[in-house]
Amino acid sequence: MTTETLSFPTFSLSKLLGTVFRPKGGERMCILIDLDNPQDIAEFGFLNDPANSVQRHAYEVFYEGLRNGDAADIGLQGAEMFAYKKVGGSNLDLPDACWGPDGKQYSLEQAVYPNFDIILCISTYSATAPLTAFAKEYGFRGATMHGMNDVILSSGLCVDYEAVSEEAEKLRLGMTRADAVEMDFELDGEHYTLRLELGKQEAQKSHGLCQGGPDIANLPAGEVYFVPTGGEGEFPFRYEDGTLAIMEVSGGYIRDARFVRGDEALVNAHQEKLKSDPKTGEIGELGFGTQVLPVSGQDIQDEKIRGTFHVATGRSDHLGGNITPDQFKNPLNASHDDILYAPTKTPEIAAPQVRLYRDGEVHVLIEHYETSAYLNECLAD
Repeated sequence: MTTETLSFPTFSLSKLLGTVFRPKGGERMCILIDLDNPQDIAEFGFLNDPANSVQRHAYEVFYEGLRNGDAADIGLQGAEMFAYKKVGGSNLDLPDACWGPDGKQYSLEQAVYPNFDIILCISTYSATAPLTAFAKEYGFRGATMHGMNDVILSSGLCVDYEAVSEEAEKLRLGMTRADAVEMDFELDGEHYTLRLELGKQEAQKSHGLCQGGPDIANLPAGEVYFVPTGGEGEFPFRYEDGTLAIMEVSGGYIRDARFVRGDEALVNAHQEKLKSDPKTGEIGELGFGTQVLPVSGQDIQDEKIRGTFHVATGRSDHLGGNITPDQFKNPLNASHDDILYAPTKTPEIAAPQVRLYRDGEVHVLIEHYETSAYLNECLAD
């Protein structure tokens, strides 16, 4: 479905935050951003660098919007802003040092986490995992919105998240307590299958609502996900530069990366990483998009599109899994890395079918990146 066939309400900051958080009145909010040089937040100097487009959205749409009245409309006390140094990967632990617009250095654990009720992190790299852990420790709630761009602001952040939650729940009920999921792939005429064991666990949903106790929403939301208990098989993998390889999985870990075409040195380096730090290859998530959204070019939204699915490796503690940063030999490897399968993200890789096994029955979930009759029936119920 193309952007031209979809329409969304005009973005409303007060509606978004009011729906997601249901502020109780008088709660304090702050915004976190990441910068190559976090001291550039002094007098908002980072706005002079066109490369900081995500951070500019954080300032112009959220910081200024909250300062100019949107906060009062939903019972919040204004907003402060702090910057920390970019960590270089998805869901890596955050540094403690941060800086404010006054040019002063602060501690996230002393000056930010204990003193704000709601924290928004609008950054280059996802911070959902570390902020989820800190939310539980310090009692705040919040949302992460990494990679924000104009498409996301005009679509994925304009939807009614109460409705998103309802649809995600219908799909969750259609998938929960599954024994396993199998994914078929085709690349260059070759067929591959990856089977992930799910152990009859309750499926979880990322639905954008964070209205109760300490928690972190990931926005845009709209996903049903599992933390696999094991896995076997093979699947194609597309690197950012278009290099293709086949990942060999056994015991729930990617054990080997087999070069297909592109930059062979890149695949060799990945294989060495898998061997030297095995937790980087442990499969920590299986997710399915639940929304009808336009392609944004950012995985944060595109993995929430209905008909797409993703596998992730590495850290899973923020999802209820047991892969924690201390299990990695190199702290810089303790990331959570999504591997998204979608027509625009992986055009060379076909996905003929995704099947769910539950209680002796087989339900087709996706065929060629389109939701099945089974999932459409779940939504219609």
